[in-house]
Amino acid sequence: RSFARSLLGFLGFIFWGTAAPQMFGGVSVILMFKNYGYLFQESYLSLPGWLALATALILLPTGVLSVSISLKCSRNQQGTLMYLLLLLLCLEMSSAALARSYCVRTASQLESVMGYLVHQHNWTCSQDPGNSAVDMIQRKLQCCGVHNYTDWVKASSSSYHPACVPESCCKEQHPHCGGDLGHMEQLFEEGCLKKLEDQLCFSMLHIFWCCTVLSILELLAGVSNGILMRRQPFRELHIL
Repeated sequence: RSFARSLLGFLGFIFWGTAAPQMFGGVSVILMFKNYGYLFQESYLSLPGWLALATALILLPTGVLSVSISLKCSRNQQGTLMYLLLLLLCLEMSSAALARSYCVRTASQLESVMGYLVHQHNWTCSQDPGNSAVDMIQRKLQCCGVHNYTDWVKASSSSYHPACVPESCCKEQHPHCGGDLGHMEQLFEEGCLKKLEDQLCFSMLHIFWCCTVLSILELLAGVSNGILMRRQPFRELHIL
């Protein structure tokens, strides 16, 4: 019982500390899909981020209850803690499963959407919506094309345009290079797809591992709380 009490108090402080990285993961996923919403048709893809945010908020009172019970056992607090741990476990298992599956699913979707935007690029109208989306991505990520700059060469040649790339492929120190392939040192050569996938999978896997580790810690907290509740009369645990 003394070990269970000490472990529960220690886990309470851990829950407070892990609320911050959990919130960071949730916010990063939500912002990722908000900033690149035109690449993703399904709005529910940000669901793991919202679940992670909800988890981070619930971790705070859970940590308070864990520390409080480790100092002085309260029947109502112990029952409430069990409910919160069960709720957290459900949220985190769901968030981890969704984050893992979405990381794989969106990779293929990104490639097809990026390829479509490149091939539909309007070389004569700078205000074309497709242009603005592609240019925004290339400037923000400092990249060029889907896999590399040669995607623009293929797209321009198939559309009977001179071989060139958009000005958004130009490096910051050469903002007016004109997309001239004769000056490759002025252009970004790396493709946008890999950078987008890296950003997305980093945020999703961050949530996945945070939720996995937290689930294990919450099981330990539940076992510790259960040990402290064992010797109490059943009628005193009516909150359950």
